[in-house]
Amino acid sequence: MKFTKMHGIGNDYVYVNCFKETVENPKETAIKVSDRHFGIGSDGLILIKPSQAADFEMEMYNADGSRGEMCGNGIRCVAKYVYEKGLTDKKEISVETLGGIKYLKLDVRDGIVESVCVDMGQPEFLPARIPVEAAGEKVVSEPIQAAGKEYWMTCVSMGNPHCVIFIDEIKDLDIEKIGPVFENHPRFPLRINTEFARVIDRHTIQMRVWERGSGETLACGTGACATAVAAALNGLTEEEVTVRLLGGDLKIRWDRQEDKVYMTGPAAIVFDGETV
Repeated sequence: MKFTKMHGIGNDYVYVNCFKETVENPKETAIKVSDRHFGIGSDGLILIKPSQAADFEMEMYNADGSRGEMCGNGIRCVAKYVYEKGLTDKKEISVETLGGIKYLKLDVRDGIVESVCVDMGQPEFLPARIPVEAAGEKVVSEPIQAAGKEYWMTCVSMGNPHCVIFIDEIKDLDIEKIGPVFENHPRFPLRINTEFARVIDRHTIQMRVWERGSGETLACGTGACATAVAAALNGLTEEEVTVRLLGGDLKIRWDRQEDKVYMTGPAAIVFDGETV
């Protein structure tokens, strides 16, 4: 199987061109290739496939083999791949995901995709559609008990479920301990991605993320979008912010009039290879 390893600000995946390759068991393959000691090493597996509804389809699997609905960093890499590998010459493309069809604009310079702006669509707040066990139409700064402590969560779906926790300090957070507690909390029937965020100022947020099925990653695009929306909902920031993640920065803009979230960031190719 031929593959390409890519990353979006450190959120790395193994990409397979399914116009040419066939992956018989993607769940098992995702587990094998993601292993950082005995495999290629990644946060998961992304298959680039033909689509009848869009220009391409992105089929995403987490490191534990579970299927993911959407990946913001991953979809930017898909855009870079299909353009630079000659699958398209368009600078505006659509990509089908389990989280819906996403629309992307490529910033191309001298044949290289420098950055990608993704229309991430409408944020979802209705608890049943995230899903989260809660009453009312939104979960905004609502208490939750985890690991013997009370936190205040805001829940948003950006095609996949997110729980955003605003805290004063994230540098020394024991995320390996608290992350799995949130991921498997009974209030989240399909598990959850959890963002631990610190607001620096009205235009800047620092964030760490525990991703469902992958653990802590260097970045999460949908998580950055959910965090920006949650911060604005709580009156902590403006609607356009820079989200600082361990792997780099993302520009997030929530257009409340359109009720759409736009994410802009880079994508990088690490290497091409072939499994034996």
